[in-house]
Amino acid sequence: MTRPLLIAASFVLVCFPAHSAFAQDPSASTAPAAAPPAAAQPAAQPAAPAQPKGEAERGKSLVYTCLGCHGITGYRNAYPNYPVPLIAGQSPEYLFNALNDYRKGTRKHPTMQAQAQSFSEQDIADIAAYLSGFKP
Repeated sequence: MTRPLLIAASFVLVCFPAHSAFAQDPSASTAPAAAPPAAAQPAAQPAAPAQPKGEAERGKSLVYTCLGCHGITGYRNAYPNYPVPLIAGQSPEYLFNALNDYRKGTRKHPTMQAQAQSFSEQDIADIAAYLSGFKP
């Protein structure tokens, strides 16, 4: 499976679990559905921390290492062999989340993890603000 398809498949399974192959078919059940308890209240979800506001001008000074791989059209890694995505023009939310996931280690790529760990959350917001300003 190619990397973009693998990422897309993972996204679907994480974000849309009711539509996964493991979701139970509600018409297959012969037992009547139990009514929820009258006093049951949904648990309050903690609010996600706010993303810091990025400063594109500061981000411009931080992307010098990114351009070495992500700024070269058609560049491929030697191992594993896959194209390096162009990141200019991506949404700031995508860039912010991806870099934070690399920094936390929840998204795996040794080079990207090392790069992201050198940035603060504000640095990442600034990089995302700068890179998202390009037209794809």
